[in-house]
Amino acid sequence: MILKKKFTLEIFFSVTDREVNMNKKICFAASSGGHYEQLMMLKPLMEKYESFVITEQTEYSAESKGEKTYYMRQVNRKEKFFLCTILINLFKSIIIYIKEKPDLVICTGVLAMIPICLITKMMGKKLIYIESFAKVTSPTQTGKLMYHFADQFYVQWETMLQFYPNAIYLGGIY
Repeated sequence: MILKKKFTLEIFFSVTDREVNMNKKICFAASSGGHYEQLMMLKPLMEKYESFVITEQTEYSAESKGEKTYYMRQVNRKEKFFLCTILINLFKSIIIYIKEKPDLVICTGVLAMIPICLITKMMGKKLIYIESFAKVTSPTQTGKLMYHFADQFYVQWETMLQFYPNAIYLGGIY
C-alpha cells in the first residue's frame, strides 16, 4: 500500500537537507515552459542555499530574480541537427560545471539538461530529478534515462510508480 503525502516544500527541504548542508551549491536545471515553471516552485530552496539556474534560451526571457542564470540552446529531437545542439550544450555544461562546481543538481527536465545531469554524476555529485507534472500515464524520454542516474527520483502522480517503481511519490509540486 502506498501512503500518499502531499508534495510540499517542507517535505522537499527535509529530504534534501539530508543530502545538502548550508555550504553546498545547488544547480537548478530545467528547459523552458512548464518544466521551468515547475522548477520555480522551488524558489524558496534557491533562496536557502547558494544556487544558480540553467535553462533554455528562448524568444522570451526566463530569469529567476536574484539567481545567476545560464542558458542552453533549445533541443528538439525531431530537428535534423539535434545531436549537434546536444554537443553544443554538452560543452556549455562542462564550462558551467567547472566554473560553478555544484554539489547537487535538481532537474525537472528535459533534453537540454541531460548534459549537466550526466556531468554531475560523472563527477560524483548528487542528482535529484523530478518527473514532469504533465506526465500522468506515460514516462518522458528524459525521465527514463535520468531514472538510472538520479540519487532521488520524484514522480508527481501515483500512476507513474508503475514506470518508476523506486521513485518517491509525494504528490504534485504545485
